[in-house]
Amino acid sequence: MSAPDFQFETAAHARGLSRVAGIDEVGRGPLCGPVTAAAVILDPARIPPGLRDSKKLSPARREALADLILQTATVAIAHASVEEIDQLNILHASLLAMQRAAATLLAHHHLIDGNKIPLALQGRAECIVQGDARCLSIAAASIVAKVTRDRLMVDLAQQHPGYGWDRNAGYPTPEHLAALQKLGVTPAHRRSFAPVYKML
Repeated sequence: MSAPDFQFETAAHARGLSRVAGIDEVGRGPLCGPVTAAAVILDPARIPPGLRDSKKLSPARREALADLILQTATVAIAHASVEEIDQLNILHASLLAMQRAAATLLAHHHLIDGNKIPLALQGRAECIVQGDARCLSIAAASIVAKVTRDRLMVDLAQQHPGYGWDRNAGYPTPEHLAALQKLGVTPAHRRSFAPVYKML
């Protein structure tokens, strides 16, 4: 697939919508930690080169790009907690995190990765399936969200050693699943996720 471009933003600008935010979330699959969303309004004159879907970048490149995005763009980051994930389910918690990120930016229009629009953004947003690979603002949001959440999981790994969260970001790797069996469930684990609730 070709690199993401600025066509979705340009089309919104042509309709008179000058502040256009790309929104993406990360952390649906892990067994622990929050789900994290970022909303990014890129400055068309200062778009960092090399923006891609965060999954296609090395950790070092992601870190460097996240710093560049924070320097050149308008950025908001938000989370939905483990408690909210267990209460609402992961889809609704993801939408809540996106909604929270958008709330502080006051964009005129929102480009959202995936196929669902948070309720509060209805009428002011469009979905873009595989948006992180197609749309520069969403690619930027995916990078910021991923780097933010990875750093958060490194911090959580120090509070709960043995699960390898600094390496696996809370995903159900063999190391993490083995540690769950051996060390048990922590307060950072999502109790509604099958590998966790089966142990409770």
